[in-house]
Amino acid sequence: MSQPTAHREPPMPPQIPLAEVRAVESPWLTDAGRELRDRVGELKTLIRSDAREGERIGALTPDVLKALDGAGIYRMTMPVEWGGTALGARDLVEVIAALGEGDGSAAWSAFVGVGLRNFLALQPRLVEEIRADVEGWVGPALVGASVFATTVGDARKVDGGWMVSGRWAFGSGCKHARWAMVGIAFDPAEAGGTGRGVVVLEREQFEILDDWHVMGLSGTSSNSLRVTEEVFVPDYRFLDLGDFPPRLDRIRNHYSGTAFRQSGRALLMTVALSSTAITLGMARGAMSCFAEQAAKRAPFTLPYPTVADMASAQVAAGRAQAMIVLAGSTIERYADQVDARTDAGLEFGDDEESEISLALAYAANLCEDAINLLQKTLGSSTVSLSNPIQRFVRDARVVTSHGAIRVDPLAEQNGRRLLGLKPFPMIGAAVPQRGLTAPDKESVR
Repeated sequence: MSQPTAHREPPMPPQIPLAEVRAVESPWLTDAGRELRDRVGELKTLIRSDAREGERIGALTPDVLKALDGAGIYRMTMPVEWGGTALGARDLVEVIAALGEGDGSAAWSAFVGVGLRNFLALQPRLVEEIRADVEGWVGPALVGASVFATTVGDARKVDGGWMVSGRWAFGSGCKHARWAMVGIAFDPAEAGGTGRGVVVLEREQFEILDDWHVMGLSGTSSNSLRVTEEVFVPDYRFLDLGDFPPRLDRIRNHYSGTAFRQSGRALLMTVALSSTAITLGMARGAMSCFAEQAAKRAPFTLPYPTVADMASAQVAAGRAQAMIVLAGSTIERYADQVDARTDAGLEFGDDEESEISLALAYAANLCEDAINLLQKTLGSSTVSLSNPIQRFVRDARVVTSHGAIRVDPLAEQNGRRLLGLKPFPMIGAAVPQRGLTAPDKESVR
């Protein structure tokens, strides 16, 4: 009788030492971007501790302004020739998100500076005048207000320049800036051009109104600017809006740094990426605050020792994390695309730009949803003005209310394309081209 064959375990494969666990960073994140991001991370405690005072005074506190300036925030999109770092899109997303983890108003202050390099497309004499004037200045050199808005200031042509008056909303950073670029309307029959333009005003020429009393982003000093009695603005401080896109393209390769190899369209997409990075940072900041507070607070109803022990809180944290990761992946992916195409000399098509703008707006809203979920899960302990989570809630709502990143209008624009209707004429897939009428009016009545 044969003996049963002994069962043998298959030989185990030789053990191989595990590789180090570490993410592979984007190739478009530079040493300068990493350094600035890490420097900002070291300021998080100061930024968050001063956020409530910033809300009270309606601006960044002097300590935070000085810290951001010293870190290089207001030089990060300026030319290397000016002592700036001229960062690309992915670097900016990393830096602004890091700021958002501390406070939304501080991150907004950095975001505003991204678009303000547009002033380099103005007359060379003016650019040099501003550069010389702001040497040693602490804070942004220039702010913009109502540049593309439906309501702008008035201007009339006179010998050698323009007489300007009006009121301009949302002058973010105006309490910290030396100059302001504002939108104007004029009579093209008398002055030529498109009837819309911008002028640059010196600080002494405009009044800052005490009207920034809002639910969120209160520390951004986004006050209105006003000129009651007409002021004279010389011709070299004026630019017709119709001349802006080609002049933006002409500054490519004129200065050193990734930022100045971008096309005008890539620049506008970088602005959109930067604004959505604010909500990404705030969502990450809210998550860290949630984890810290949930481990210390006892729930109001269920018999768990802490909120962190509650299954429902664990589910909420996991769901919020999924929203944040998905939003971050979207924002970072498109930031990489902007840098990659800039490096390769490739452009974005109209359809792509419109689709990306919608995806970014949706990502920002996902971040807001994550923040709201975390706040409601912790409950009434978060409503104290000393709790940073309630500030993230309010600030995120203001960011996602911004006209350029509201989901429904951008969805409509994409829906028109998908359904075979001619899309509306837009700048950066967000701002209507003023003076142009909607296409196919009969088909959308």
